[in-house]
Amino acid sequence: MEDDGPGKAQAAVVLGGDPSGSRMLKAVQLAQAGYVPLVLVSGPKTLMGHESDYEIQYAESKGYPASMLRGVDLPPNINSTRAETAYLGKYLREHGINNILLVTSNFHTARAARLMRGQNRWLHVRVVAAPDPDFTPDGWWRTRNGQKTFVLEWMKTIATAFGV
Repeated sequence: MEDDGPGKAQAAVVLGGDPSGSRMLKAVQLAQAGYVPLVLVSGPKTLMGHESDYEIQYAESKGYPASMLRGVDLPPNINSTRAETAYLGKYLREHGINNILLVTSNFHTARAARLMRGQNRWLHVRVVAAPDPDFTPDGWWRTRNGQKTFVLEWMKTIATAFGV
C-alpha cells in the first residue's frame, strides 16, 4: 500500500471501480478539509449510466455540495486502470491541472500510482488511500473477500508489469 497522505493540490482525482463509495467519501472529505477545491470523479459507462454520475449523486446525498464535484465520463474503450490513468492524464493537461491527489482504494494505491506517474511524468501526484470495507492491509487474509481482493490485485499487478 502506498499513501503519501494529503497535501494541497488543484484537484482530487477519484478512480472508478469502487462500489462501496469509500473513494468518493475520502475525496470529498479532503476537499471539505481544504486540501483541494475540486473533486474529479472518473467512471466508465454502466447499465445505469456513468459511474461518475452516481458517485456524485452519492456524495450529494451525504451533504457534499455539487459545486466541488465534476464527473469525467470515460469512453467505452477505457476498461483498465492503465487506460483510465492515460485518459485522465490527457484530461488533466487539457484543463491545466498539474498537481493532484489521486484517491483510490488502499489495496489499489501502488499500481494506480505507478501507472498515473509513469504515463504522466509532468504531473505531480500524491496518493491518498481510501479504506476499503473488504480489505484491511493488516488482516486481509482473515476474510474471503479480503483474500479475493488480495489475489485479484496481485494478478493485475503482474499483468500490468507485462504491459497487459
